[in-house]
Amino acid sequence: MAVINDLIGNFGRYHWWLCFIVFLSKFGVAFHQMAIIFLAPPAHYTCPNNETCCDNPVFDKSVFTRTIVTEWNLICENSWLKDFTQTVFQFGVLAGSLMFGVASDKYGRKPTLIISVIIEILTGVMASFLPDFWSFTIVRMLVGVANGGIMIISFVIVMEYVGNVTRDVVSALYHIPFTAGHIALAAVGYYIRDYTYFQLFISLVNAVLLFYICLLPETPRWLIATNKTEKAIVLMEQVAKFNKLPTEDIRQKVEMYYMERRQARQKSSVLELFRIKTLRTNLLIMSFAWLSCSYCFYGIAYYVSHLTGDVFINVVATGSVCLCGCIICIPLIKFSRRKTVVVSGNALCSLCLFIVAFVPEGKASVVIGCVGECLSYVIFVLIYLYCTEMFPTVVRNSAIGICSMMARVGAMIAPFVAAFRPHGQWCAPVAFGIFPLISAILCLWLPETKDCELMMTIEEAEEALGKHQIPPARNRDVNIAESAV
Repeated sequence: MAVINDLIGNFGRYHWWLCFIVFLSKFGVAFHQMAIIFLAPPAHYTCPNNETCCDNPVFDKSVFTRTIVTEWNLICENSWLKDFTQTVFQFGVLAGSLMFGVASDKYGRKPTLIISVIIEILTGVMASFLPDFWSFTIVRMLVGVANGGIMIISFVIVMEYVGNVTRDVVSALYHIPFTAGHIALAAVGYYIRDYTYFQLFISLVNAVLLFYICLLPETPRWLIATNKTEKAIVLMEQVAKFNKLPTEDIRQKVEMYYMERRQARQKSSVLELFRIKTLRTNLLIMSFAWLSCSYCFYGIAYYVSHLTGDVFINVVATGSVCLCGCIICIPLIKFSRRKTVVVSGNALCSLCLFIVAFVPEGKASVVIGCVGECLSYVIFVLIYLYCTEMFPTVVRNSAIGICSMMARVGAMIAPFVAAFRPHGQWCAPVAFGIFPLISAILCLWLPETKDCELMMTIEEAEEALGKHQIPPARNRDVNIAESAV
């Protein structure tokens, strides 16, 4: 018996190549996730006789020549529709996270990711040509469905390839392309001021990902877990050869394991997450942690954007804050316990938001708000890794899909909570600050997963989580394969 990464390497040349091609998908995710900033920026207009609202306003087009607000008069009683279209988009991400998470556990990581990419490209391009608000919103929801699939499947592919030694650092680096895409979006919005061409551009750039059809590999863990042993052996030998590692023992060890365990194999499904008490408890707590994190991150970003002037500078600033969060995460997750960072990060984020509630609006509130956003993003980066380590391979994508689905619930309600601002300066920050405080308390019940090998089977998860502490990889006899799904 040996760990998979002892045979194919923890992080070799093949892993560098895999991370490069998978990380490219995060740029498109960022473009579509944050596109609403330039699709529906605040609009300035005038009405005849200085009226507040009218049917034929004259919009100020000095900054943006055409947006969904100016195209469909989303002002006055219709102003809520610009937030609604983003809520529907996030609902699509919610549905996609769950659908593609379950599908990838059943049909494989590679085919489901490719389908997600194709849907994202086609529906994104289609949305740029639609003539009315409702068709635009519905098709953009389908973009969100694909977006959700890409987010969770791409992360799991990377995590199932890299070894325990480098998993924590790679999980933090995985989010840097998203922040880079967030920052780059400011340049796209600056040079493309018409929303139709803007939407078309951020969709077409993803066409480069179609090379996944030829180059993207399946993960050996999933292949072994689903009895596709021969394919797993061939793939592992290719990876090992690319990493200049010996391949002689791979077939023997995989086949030996298969012969020893084939009688004990049992079917596993997403229902196992709810049948087993420890998995169910961890899933519920992690789901709320994801909801809280997404709710605060998108809410703070939306709230702070209304405290500053230039929209392009604001996007670069918030993106830079997220980039700092990614960099800060690397030493934190390398040298600190997962639970310690999640609990303390949520508590500090909550404190920042409560301070913002009672600090006069200005530079101080923006700075403190950005610190809160940075902390929220640090937690976001970490809980991706934490969740991956907490659930076995046979249901891992399903678990992350459910958690990501709950994160979308937080993102859906965040814009409406941020709109509490007219009712009082303190309302929105306090409403945002309560959730991470609750999350910090709940996360005290989660097990520690630092320096642990990824669990493979439901049986292994029951045994490890029953002790409330997953044994470190160096102390475990971890098998190279898993029970069949």
